[in-house]
Amino acid sequence: MDQRVTIVTLGVASVPAARRFYEKLGWTASSASQGDEVAFFQMNGAALSLFARGALAADAGIADSQPGFSGITLAQNLDSPKAVDAAFAKAVSAGATALKKPETAFWGGYSGYFSDPDGHIWELAHNPFFPLDADGNLALPE
Repeated sequence: MDQRVTIVTLGVASVPAARRFYEKLGWTASSASQGDEVAFFQMNGAALSLFARGALAADAGIADSQPGFSGITLAQNLDSPKAVDAAFAKAVSAGATALKKPETAFWGGYSGYFSDPDGHIWELAHNPFFPLDADGNLALPE
C-alpha cells in the first residue's frame, strides 16, 4: 500500500453549513461537489471532503456515535507565527471554537487549536523544523 492520503472525509451534521464554514475560511469548493450531499475542497496533493455524518457511518458499516474527542486532529503548518495568528483569527471569525490560543509550544514551534462547527479539531502551527516549500507543501526529513 502506498504511503499517502488522498482524501480526508469529515462527517458533518449539515453539508451546506459545513461548506459555508470552510468557504468563510477562504477555501473554494470543487465543481465535483454535489449539492447538499457532498462537498470537496482541493488541497495540496489531497482533498478534503464533507459528507453527512450518519451517511458516512452507514457507508463504513458502523453505528454513528456521539461527537467528541476521537483521537484525531487535522493540522495545517504555516510559514510563521504571525501567519498562525492570522489564520486562527480568521477561523474564529468564521465560526470556529477556539480551543487553545496560539502560543509557543514545548517542542520549539508555535501552535494553537480550534474546532470547526462539527467539532473536528484543527491545529494551526509553525514548525521551524519542517519548512514549507514555495507552494506550502511540507516535506519531512528523510
